[in-house]
Amino acid sequence: MEEAIKKSEVLIEALPYIKKFFNKVVVMKYGGSSLDNNEVRTRVLEDIVFMRYAGMKPVLVHGGGPDISKRLEAENIQTKFVDGLRVTCEKTIKIVEAVLMEINKQLVDETNSLGGEAFGLSGKENNMIQTVPKESSEPLGYVGGIDAIDTTILRRLIDTNIIPVISPVGRGKDNKIYNINADEAASRLAVALDAEKFVLMTDVRGVMKDKDDQGTLFHSLTLEAVDLMIEEGAITGGMLPKVEACLYALEGGVRKSHVVEASLPHALLLEIFTDEGIGTEIIKG
Repeated sequence: MEEAIKKSEVLIEALPYIKKFFNKVVVMKYGGSSLDNNEVRTRVLEDIVFMRYAGMKPVLVHGGGPDISKRLEAENIQTKFVDGLRVTCEKTIKIVEAVLMEINKQLVDETNSLGGEAFGLSGKENNMIQTVPKESSEPLGYVGGIDAIDTTILRRLIDTNIIPVISPVGRGKDNKIYNINADEAASRLAVALDAEKFVLMTDVRGVMKDKDDQGTLFHSLTLEAVDLMIEEGAITGGMLPKVEACLYALEGGVRKSHVVEASLPHALLLEIFTDEGIGTEIIKG
């Protein structure tokens, strides 16, 4: 009986959030090592299907870095990173595309098997993500920065309650295919779709004062506080580009950004539909 009461309290806590976010677009990026974990992946997709049935309009952008690295290693192609970006030669971009296509199909098939209605597409299709070669301290090859986004096909899917599942590659004016950082692609899409929320699902709990101590997790930060932490060097390494993607989304009109650990059971629902959340929310302040 006590357990049943607790469950009912959780539902009541969720109710105002379900009402608030009804018919709102939420763009999520899902990547990292947990993509290969069947149990974690199923829970993430269950959360997304729940969101759709609760009246929200989820959009999923996925990564695939670890799987790409494994495939390149199997093909005896050396992986090199410059400024956190994978140098992508002509052979590498073909492998990147193939791996992302496989991941995309898997996510779509599993979402549909859970009762959702998902549709997979690549950023190169219908000029959805238009790219230019990414500038860096060294040549990067087929790595793209985003020049423009055409949301026409995405809005058609969203308006019919279909969950878009997007692979982060784009097409350049030279008609060549470019690899795009999934965090950047997701944050740009969130702005273009006027999303209510932008959520980064990653391998760490959120933004922490001490990255090795989960007890120092910040549940909520303002845009100004994050800017100061970056300036002071408190946010560094792999968390920096993720936080910068969150800030880009906020500055572009998205209401809230979140960083959550994908491997925590039903992290998406706990972050979106409870008062305290489970990761870090970043707000304009």
